[in-house]
Amino acid sequence: IQTLDFFTPVVDDPYTFGQIAAANALSDVYAMGGEPKIALNIVCFPGELDPDYLGEILQGGAEKVLESGAVLVGGHSIQDDVPKYGLSVMGLVHPNRIYKNFGCKKGDVLILTKQLGSGIVNTAVKAQMASEAAGKEAVAVMTQLNKKAREILDKFTIHACTDVTGFGLLGHCGEMASASRAKIELWPKDIAYIEGAKEYAQMGLIPGGAYRNRNHVAQLLEAGNTDEMYVDLLSDPQTSGGLLAAVPEEEKDAILEEFDKAQMETKVSVVGKVIDSECEEAKIYIR
Repeated sequence: IQTLDFFTPVVDDPYTFGQIAAANALSDVYAMGGEPKIALNIVCFPGELDPDYLGEILQGGAEKVLESGAVLVGGHSIQDDVPKYGLSVMGLVHPNRIYKNFGCKKGDVLILTKQLGSGIVNTAVKAQMASEAAGKEAVAVMTQLNKKAREILDKFTIHACTDVTGFGLLGHCGEMASASRAKIELWPKDIAYIEGAKEYAQMGLIPGGAYRNRNHVAQLLEAGNTDEMYVDLLSDPQTSGGLLAAVPEEEKDAILEEFDKAQMETKVSVVGKVIDSECEEAKIYIR
């Protein structure tokens, strides 16, 4: 598996930004069922900024690569007006155990391994309207590797899997539904959210990407009388979000028990169900 991801800072602290960017890039390998093995830094950095900031960014990234079990073997940097950081990652996966973002089957439940709301909470932080607890929880979610989640899921039957990132839960479910020709039902009231995310959504602190995500799946979406707040939360673009896995319903309890035993640092929730597959028309229903 070969992947690449990098972006501009989502937090003010350079070390934390390095951790988040690295965790986000490594996640693409976990989302395909793989183990990261080799990573390369990708850096854009303004010449007028203190180079110590760059050192902190790289330190944060290097520590996450080490935590993943991969080896950081170098990278490339250029001078740019806006700082950007990320990784190119190579990972390995058994050819019979590759997770694909399609193939979910009727009756599957959808399990998400991190709570939602990082985009909304980060927007509230930038507006200086977020509580300290909300900001800390968002950082904890974004810096958490999907390593443990992948190791647990690998013990079970995974019909489809992806990581929830910039397209939000709605966007990634839209991809899964379209590619699987499936009808998916989402249960927003059962989903775990970062502290404060619901409150900030009600206040209208919604990142612009959420509206683009919603428009992207508009032809698939049937939200009924769902509170607008929940639609915004499901559309919220995530940074370094959790793994979204479609698994047989009969394995759900065993999977949740494994996550409970593992004492995950993030909150795991059942977010919906595949109500039909191999359909002529894909759909996403919000109940």
